[in-house]
Amino acid sequence: MESYQEAFAELLIRYEVLRFGDFTLKSGRRSPYFVNAGQFRSGAAIAGLGRAYAGCLRRAGLQHDLVFGPAYKGVPLAVATAMALADTGPDAAFCFDRKEQKDHGEGGWFVGTAPQDGMRVVIVDDVITSGQSVHASVELLRRAAKVTIAGVVVAVDREERGQDETRTTLAALQAELDAPVLAIVTIREVARHLHARGLLAADRVAAIHAHLGEHGPVAAVRA
Repeated sequence: MESYQEAFAELLIRYEVLRFGDFTLKSGRRSPYFVNAGQFRSGAAIAGLGRAYAGCLRRAGLQHDLVFGPAYKGVPLAVATAMALADTGPDAAFCFDRKEQKDHGEGGWFVGTAPQDGMRVVIVDDVITSGQSVHASVELLRRAAKVTIAGVVVAVDREERGQDETRTTLAALQAELDAPVLAIVTIREVARHLHARGLLAADRVAAIHAHLGEHGPVAAVRA
């Protein structure tokens, strides 16, 4: 793991973003763990989050003109990522959408730098379980302007299969969008690093692996 990945994995524990229990995901699937990015709710937490997204973008070499975060959880993600990118490189434009179109003042769906024809847009989101929110974001952006989706970056890849039982949700989404879909870390990387640092008990690591054994891609489960 890169240093930004290790730092991010430790943020997940420090701010209780990674939680264990009995959770029902948006997809309806039951899970022994949950990643709640809403726990990043202080200046230091958001700054660390932004550095992680920026680190992932730099490592991948994704060329982009605009960082977009879907409302509401994507709002601080887009802002923090743009700030972190600007700290060590060229200024970065960002925007996020409103839940309802504004019909007064400047109007429109977007706050920040509105998408324009020819822009390369990176979408930042927290965790993808079905890919529906990303598809909705892509549709909204493409309705607004002739943009290119340069990529999607999420915080944690849960490494679970979607409707296609042979691929993870992220891999399937990448094929559908014909654009890179990246994660700062995978859940296996998080478990391995935190356990090695003594920050995650063995039974919780086992719970993650048991869940993936049941809900990971079929090829991986059979391997």
